[in-house]
Amino acid sequence: MARIEPIKIALRLVVVLLAGLLASCSGAVDPGAGGAMPLAFTDNGISSEPAVSRNPEIIDNPTVADLAKAGPLGDLAFGSANAPVTVIEYASLTCPFCKAFHERTYQAFKRRYIDTGKVRYIVREFPIGHSSGNAWLVTRCAPKKDFLKLYGLYLQNQHLWVSQNVRPERIFAIAKRTGMTRAAFDKCMSNQAIIDAVKWVKQRGRRLGVTGTPTFFINGRKERSALTIEQLAGIIDPMIEARVASGGAS
Repeated sequence: MARIEPIKIALRLVVVLLAGLLASCSGAVDPGAGGAMPLAFTDNGISSEPAVSRNPEIIDNPTVADLAKAGPLGDLAFGSANAPVTVIEYASLTCPFCKAFHERTYQAFKRRYIDTGKVRYIVREFPIGHSSGNAWLVTRCAPKKDFLKLYGLYLQNQHLWVSQNVRPERIFAIAKRTGMTRAAFDKCMSNQAIIDAVKWVKQRGRRLGVTGTPTFFINGRKERSALTIEQLAGIIDPMIEARVASGGAS
């Protein structure tokens, strides 16, 4: 019995240390907040931002029209504008679950639904932490043709640039892979119009009930987890079938 107790204590310490490591990999500082706040990792595969007071203007049951409202810079949209299903993803570039979705699901999702004209895919900014906010600025300054490449590079290489403190050199090192110059990068980081636009998209997301990433709206249906291709198919395919049955486009 005496030997078991030290083992239990050691296991508890391991759990605490692992929790600390997970929190530190997120760069969890809420944009606009004064200090660092730990990021909560929930059990349903979503990174939650630090708690914020309920917005009195929150839209409890957003309609498709509510969700369609784009930010000042327009939406980052891919696929046919006439697709029967629209998938909107709110993402943070520091979010490990957004990375998991991108690495495990996105390519199959793209081949099966976006490239075939069945889904219009929209990515929206919901930065959790100053590091994510700064990286999102850079993606908005890149040409749209480079967006998905740069977006993927930031997610896939989180270990190279994500930290509690913003590291511009590391953020630029990723952007440089797409051909962005240092002059363009520096100009981007001080572009107030883009800064304000990214903040607007996040605030709008909060009004729509987004509290963490990834959050998906699939023809208005809200899903809060890093969905697998099977889970996406289970949601999207019936929507497409219903559209076909009603006489709409396939």
